[in-house]
Amino acid sequence: MSSSASSAATGSASSRSSGTSSRIPNVVTIAGVDPSGGAGVFADLKTFSALGAYGCGVVAALTAQNTQAVTGVHVPPTDFLRLQIDTLFADVAIHATKIGMLGSAEVTTTVAERLAHWQAARVVLDPVMVAKSGDSLLAKSAISAMREALFPQAFLITPNLPEAGVLLEQRAPDTVKEMYRAAERLRELLPLSSERWVLLKGGHLPGNDLVDLLFDGDRMVELPAQRIDTKNTHGTGCTLSSAIAALLPQAEGQFRPVETAVRHARQWLLGAIAHSGELAVGSGHGPVHHFHALWKR
Repeated sequence: MSSSASSAATGSASSRSSGTSSRIPNVVTIAGVDPSGGAGVFADLKTFSALGAYGCGVVAALTAQNTQAVTGVHVPPTDFLRLQIDTLFADVAIHATKIGMLGSAEVTTTVAERLAHWQAARVVLDPVMVAKSGDSLLAKSAISAMREALFPQAFLITPNLPEAGVLLEQRAPDTVKEMYRAAERLRELLPLSSERWVLLKGGHLPGNDLVDLLFDGDRMVELPAQRIDTKNTHGTGCTLSSAIAALLPQAEGQFRPVETAVRHARQWLLGAIAHSGELAVGSGHGPVHHFHALWKR
């Protein structure tokens, strides 16, 4: 593409990316691939489709993975990752972007640079660090790159409690009171001069009464839930963040649109977890049922 054509494409795509001129929003996931389909790009695309968004995908990592373990990770060259992002954004108006597994500092920095270049709207960052199996999915060297390069591009971040502990370089919160302080500190890592949000997920709290915290630097919203008794929780973090990304453009213009999108996403995910037993995928931590509201048995 010539420099003049590239500039024209940049202006066209960026001017269209922040709005929802089309009835169906275009949403992209930039994440890793899980061959079992429970997490990563494949799970994100299912989520987008289930919630009324058109899904696009950029592959930031490949994994050899099933419901029991991650046996290998391959990170593609950053030049090709950059080409994937640039080629997509030059043509398609992207209304929201979900970021998942990135794997390395180089990949994280590349994604941050391209999101800044394209002025990507509604970036939902799920700071994926560890798989449900306990296997590491993010190099330690990438954590500072995520905080320094990618957080400035994020509209909303969705860490769980262990991830919050790593990001804040402290022990993971294990009470709601500690979650309040952690949410406040996480918000301080985001740009203070514009609307940015933290969704701190409390699924690792002890007991059956759980709570997530949604915080914008001013208003703290408690979002309670009851723990569902199932081992089928593979990809729940990926799925929730992609659900929020799919719903944010659709909530535009509503009262408290971010809170509306997050509440809807959580309610839909709880249904997907509750219906996960209808699937028979693997013998470890199975996936949630992304199409529980659409497939009739």
